[in-house]
Amino acid sequence: MFGIQSATLIAQDKINKIATPDKSKKIMVVDASCGECNFGLKGKSCDLAVRINGKAYFVDGTKIDEHGDAHAKDGFCEAVRKAEVQGEVVDNRFKATYFKLLPNETKKGMH
Repeated sequence: MFGIQSATLIAQDKINKIATPDKSKKIMVVDASCGECNFGLKGKSCDLAVRINGKAYFVDGTKIDEHGDAHAKDGFCEAVRKAEVQGEVVDNRFKATYFKLLPNETKKGMH
């Protein structure tokens, strides 16, 4: 039981580290999705990516499965979502220091 609890605490701590923005840095709103499925990036499996100014980058600092089921109807492999991020591009990868998936926009239909 101790092993399960400590693993949960470690996982929560890792997520919380990028769940809080740095108030001294600008927050960007970007497209986020599976790099292979939706952004045309070459890779070995489904991996989180962001698109900044029209260019897609794989993300380091958080993983695709930390934000829900990637293969669900609104998951990263099926949809491009909006996310608030902070970080920088280093060696053609986005090093995220903050990542927050935004709620899906609901389209208001005509009645």
